Amino acid sequence: INISVFPPSNACIGRYILNMQITSCGHTYQRCLGDFYVLFNPWCADDPVYMDNQAQREEYILNEHGILYEGVHKHMTSRPWHFGQFEDGILDICLKILDMGASYHHGSDRDHCWRNDPVHVSMVVNHMISSHTTNSIMKIPENNDYLKGTKPFSWNGSVPILQQWYNGRCRPVRYGYCGSLASVMCTVMRCLGIPSRVVTNFCFPCSNENPLGINEIFDCTGKNLCGKDKLWRYHCWNESWMARRDLNQCCGDWQCLDPTPLETGRGSACSGPTWVRSIREGDLDLDYDGHYMFSRLNSNYAGWLSQNNAKKTKLFCDTWPCGQHLITKSVGSEQLEDITGNYKYELGSVKSKESYYRAYRRIHPGYCNASNCHIDRELSSLKNLFLSDSGINMRLKMANCPMYGEDVQLHWLLENLRSEPKNLKFNLCAQIVTYNGCPMDQFWKDSVTVTLGPREVKKIPLCISYSQYGPYLCDHNIMKVVAVSDPECEEVLMVSRDIVINRPPVIVKLLSQPRLKVPCTAEISFCNPLQEDMKNCIMTLEGCGLFKEPMTIDLGTLASNQQARTIVEFTPYRLGRHRLLANLGCHKF
Repeated sequence: INISVFPPSNACIGRYILNMQITSCGHTYQRCLGDFYVLFNPWCADDPVYMDNQAQREEYILNEHGILYEGVHKHMTSRPWHFGQFEDGILDICLKILDMGASYHHGSDRDHCWRNDPVHVSMVVNHMISSHTTNSIMKIPENNDYLKGTKPFSWNGSVPILQQWYNGRCRPVRYGYCGSLASVMCTVMRCLGIPSRVVTNFCFPCSNENPLGINEIFDCTGKNLCGKDKLWRYHCWNESWMARRDLNQCCGDWQCLDPTPLETGRGSACSGPTWVRSIREGDLDLDYDGHYMFSRLNSNYAGWLSQNNAKKTKLFCDTWPCGQHLITKSVGSEQLEDITGNYKYELGSVKSKESYYRAYRRIHPGYCNASNCHIDRELSSLKNLFLSDSGINMRLKMANCPMYGEDVQLHWLLENLRSEPKNLKFNLCAQIVTYNGCPMDQFWKDSVTVTLGPREVKKIPLCISYSQYGPYLCDHNIMKVVAVSDPECEEVLMVSRDIVINRPPVIVKLLSQPRLKVPCTAEISFCNPLQEDMKNCIMTLEGCGLFKEPMTIDLGTLASNQQARTIVEFTPYRLGRHRLLANLGCHKF
């Protein structure tokens, strides 16, 4: 007997057991024929996750390799990530996640009726990534302290994280950051059959007081003080494709899901699913958490100078608009795709303003009947004046692309826009900042007096040596350089630049042709570029279809300019395109 099972498009996803009952001569026999899994199906036109583009299905469902974008908006960096949704045991782990999070929206999971709805499934997964009180998959370190766990940036893929959570009795893995959280969620969603991708936004504000305003405070030396608001250098979240029947959508579209718990004024929480198009249109009452996402992509930045008498002065400065650069990996290639237009209309356009006014009235109910001019006046009070309004233009331009061990070279460009001379005194400083906007150590200070003739343009070279920033950088490879004019001047001017210090490369070279179930060798090489020893060097290797579990190699201590070469052997156990990842950790990073 051949048995075919045809699950309907509204079947609940999960593991099923197929039993056969035979009655003969008054006797009944039971036999288990086996089990099978039902998942969402983006190839089925009746499924709420249906995606009609084959290239997109291959990218957002079948591709196990991804790219995470990090850095700052003027210097984006990327690194590969293994999603590994087809690795052995991952599907069972993903279903365990649904079991553990079943009570999130429903008092019990007796009927499993919500498991045929990708909206509710995505909400449960989103909550389980990092917001569940006891059984979340991953924790974010408090106050950037991760001494009691794994360094957040040392992960290369989702599989070890999910396996560690499952084998550790569903206790949170320590530690992760927004990129690893979004990537693990992407793995789970793809494994369950929901097309998903990881998105990175640069200049992402988190404000607890004014949802559409972000304030950074500096002292007279240019040091960024730790205030209530944080300007994240970048932030990652997940997008998933589904038709929102709760919004009467008949076709699929991208929904924003942010698994990173962020402060909302009512405690920290994850957000979504939020229809991406509703964020662009400012229709914030349509969806879950739409006002949070809109606010963080459309906040107005203001920099303030704090003086000893607690007086605050608004600075003249030019800043990059919040939420103005959103990117993801493009379909079928290793290039990035700019998807800012999915979330926002072109800055300054009529549609952009209409969307903003619509959202403002929903975020601030007191302005429900206010005119657009009234809202514009309120918004102007949140922003800084431009440098050009003071008669001076300034910017900091990189003269090199520094790597660990190299000096940072900058050009400070100043232009007097007026017909009278200017004589200004500036304080300069540099300090480490984390990716989520927490100011760390201030390690460099200087002061310069600048004289500019009428309409004069001047270029001043600046140099920050490795010996100055090296002891402070650690895992946080971002520093902020600031020049602020002396507060005794009538107008306080500021220019700043975020700088990314690139990590030295690890080179992977295959020494034999990879073949299924045949041992293959590769050479991993690395050179210490520092003028000092690198201690506690550990190389981590992993690759879906190549290693059953990550391989670690203890390299010990590497002297200055020492070249380390290691030969590794692995046996590919799955057909397909694979990627071998090598990650080096040491006491420096």
